[in-house]
Amino acid sequence: MSASSVAIRRTGIAIRPKLTAKTYSTAYHEAHKKSLDCREEFWAEAAEDLTWFKKWNKVIDHTNPPFTKWFLGGEINHCYNAVDRHVEKGRGSQPAIIHDSPVTKSVSKMTYSELLDQVSRLAGVLSKLGVKKGDRVMIYMPMIPQAIISMMATVRLGGIHVVVFGGFAGKELSVRINSCKPKVIICANYGIEPTRLVSYKPMVDQAIEMAEHKPLKTIVFQRPNLDPVTLNNNTDVDWNEQISSARPHDCVPVESNHPMYLLYTSGTTGLPKAAVRPTAGHSVVLNWSMQNIYGVKPGEIFWTAADIGWAVGHSYACHGPLLHCNTTVIYEGKPVGTPDASSFFRIINDHKVSCLFTAPTALRVIKREDPKATASSKYDMSSLRTLFVAGEHCDIDTAQWAMKAFKSPVLDHWWQTETGHPITASCVGLGNSLEPPSGSTGVPVPGWDVQVVDEDGVPVEPGQLGNIVVRLPLNLGTFQTIWEDDDSYVDTYFKKYPGYYDTMDAGVKDEKGYVSVMSRTDDVINVAGHRLSCGHIEEAICSHKDVVEAAVVAKDDEIKGSTPFAYIILKPGCSVEKNQIFQEIVQLVRQQIGPVAAFKEGIFVNRLPKTRSGKTPRKTLESLVNKKPYKVSPTIEDETVYPELEQLLKNEMMES
Repeated sequence: MSASSVAIRRTGIAIRPKLTAKTYSTAYHEAHKKSLDCREEFWAEAAEDLTWFKKWNKVIDHTNPPFTKWFLGGEINHCYNAVDRHVEKGRGSQPAIIHDSPVTKSVSKMTYSELLDQVSRLAGVLSKLGVKKGDRVMIYMPMIPQAIISMMATVRLGGIHVVVFGGFAGKELSVRINSCKPKVIICANYGIEPTRLVSYKPMVDQAIEMAEHKPLKTIVFQRPNLDPVTLNNNTDVDWNEQISSARPHDCVPVESNHPMYLLYTSGTTGLPKAAVRPTAGHSVVLNWSMQNIYGVKPGEIFWTAADIGWAVGHSYACHGPLLHCNTTVIYEGKPVGTPDASSFFRIINDHKVSCLFTAPTALRVIKREDPKATASSKYDMSSLRTLFVAGEHCDIDTAQWAMKAFKSPVLDHWWQTETGHPITASCVGLGNSLEPPSGSTGVPVPGWDVQVVDEDGVPVEPGQLGNIVVRLPLNLGTFQTIWEDDDSYVDTYFKKYPGYYDTMDAGVKDEKGYVSVMSRTDDVINVAGHRLSCGHIEEAICSHKDVVEAAVVAKDDEIKGSTPFAYIILKPGCSVEKNQIFQEIVQLVRQQIGPVAAFKEGIFVNRLPKTRSGKTPRKTLESLVNKKPYKVSPTIEDETVYPELEQLLKNEMMES
């Protein structure tokens, strides 16, 4: 970002993005206004696009805030709307799932008719094992079609699916088993990484042994061309054997606010907490979002490069595309290394992807391996209309690189596990500009009343950094509580700012309504009383031509309280002396943020720790630089990075 693209408001150190985008469209403006002024009418119209077993008698009940109910009196089945109705409307021959697996060197397609057959048969298997409405089914699988089949089969019965990311080891898995008490667990024999097999079934066995709660059965999918694992005749059943003889099961109607799934997110106490997703609201808003936010039509190819264990994978690799009768790409591979940095470009070319949704980290990894995007020139990417990013702050340099590499607009948008769909975005289907202001995550999506406030809950001026909150009631489809813990739901998210949902993210909202999410509120550094965004300092650092990525944390300071400290990754082959580069970076931060940032310390590293969802664990990096004890998250890709960083911090710190 250039120095001219930000302004520093000296009263509180605010960052005001330069307004370069066109004013958002009339269609968007009217939709957003109606969604707040005539909430019931707006979402009733959207709900008519789905098939209901019983029509609702009331759209919204917010008489007991923050607990909001949607489509009261209605009965619906999510699986019917995502699978059956498309077949009944004559689209059974359309591919529902494309499974692209460079780790197994295979590509397969499954039509909606084939998906219906598999889902209804697995539902029959689950029913035979005793699963009924309200029972939990835990799913522990890699990125294969059987994971999607398992999710759909569970909700077909009115069950509640609980997908756990395959990277969790036995101990973490056992904690979730004790929490949700699944009647059945579904797993694969193996997950496949580029250099190794991951033994899923033994980890499930270990978790069950450690857990107090014991599921009745474990259904095991034995992946072809791999050695099958040995099954326990008393507790395990074979997927293929059961499916082949199973009797298909019909969809079971559920009440609108019946939980569709639980999704675990990290808790403030260190223990995982499960967001409870309501059925009808989630189905309605995901179906609506495919056209109105992402701008795709039924039948088009939609690729979300995210694991199904995370919120993005739930909403936009599985449920959203299938509801809208799109073809979803399930990718079992990495951005690089399976086999190289061309994988994303190849998939767009091979499958004619219309819209790609990924994390900025994936783009940075590809950029690091292929800084000139030479691989993209080998493939035809004319099918790609938009590339959406979310999950973390996307720096300007990465966005600009991706725009050239993918030959597509790159649109940052913002949402959370708790919300299940975007809070702010460039709503392509509503005519929003494909050139939002640099650093912006778009404008509030219809249904969201987004405000930026100070610590006392008072709205700040446009362009001033503050805490992002959402006026109640929460939009439909968002989490309705924490599993078996209403008190934590209220205390964590709604107590600090009465009448609002506390997103726990910090950012700014400009005069035209564009929101820029800078960082989590606990990633805001207080330097001598001035609140500064880690994300914004990182962006200034990454504007240096030799920098690939940076992570900024707070380092304790006796005088100022804290000062920014940066972990910096340089481009491969950089020949400039490191001290010179660091002095240039310090000057960039002074120019773009101001001397008040007091940035003067950092370290050059070869890599940064990343969670499986692509995020950088800043709190752990902060503990490292402050020589405090730290805990390694079970979702970290490679724990060996931490000893490397500790050694570098002892010997190679840079100072200005």
